Amino acid sequence: MSSTIIHKEQMTAFERWELASFNSPSEANSQSESKEKASLPSVTEVENIRTQAYQEAYQEGYAAGMQQASNEATTINQLLQSLQEELNHLDEDVSKSLLDLSLEVAKKMVHETIQVKPEVILEIVSAAISSLPLINQNAHLILHPDDAEILRLHMGLQLSHAGWKIFTDAEILRGGCRVETSHTHIDATLEARWKSILRRMGQDKSWLA
Repeated sequence: MSSTIIHKEQMTAFERWELASFNSPSEANSQSESKEKASLPSVTEVENIRTQAYQEAYQEGYAAGMQQASNEATTINQLLQSLQEELNHLDEDVSKSLLDLSLEVAKKMVHETIQVKPEVILEIVSAAISSLPLINQNAHLILHPDDAEILRLHMGLQLSHAGWKIFTDAEILRGGCRVETSHTHIDATLEARWKSILRRMGQDKSWLA
């Protein structure tokens, strides 16, 4: 069997057209479109991609939001703690101011009571004496000269019969006294009584202060 090679120059016009028709532009375009259609995702795939992207974005946004909320909660908590500390200090300052004011008012009331009713010294002396044992040797009272005069006037005879002697000391503030015996010493001066009251209140201030 012999083969015959036909050169392009020897082909007829029909033959050349027929061979070329197998690679026509329309067929090439059709094949390209088929490949493109085969590579495009389906509607379900597109929906799955969109859903996955939404979930990932939601998770990232949720995590970021929770972190921001945690940071803000920490900041608010710190602010509230600082505010509470300031309020505690304020309460302490207010309480201290009220206590100081109350003590000043009490001190003025004592002064006024002594000036208006100096006979209060009689109650103070009686209370001091009653706290002592019944038998007292070398018992004597020391108080301000003005108070000593009132004491002699109202209780002088009674004290004398009981063996008490009255001495004066101008440095002792009015409204107070010292009681001394051979075995006992009672400081009932205004300063000592005031300090005793403040000590029970957890304060430490002198009467003069």
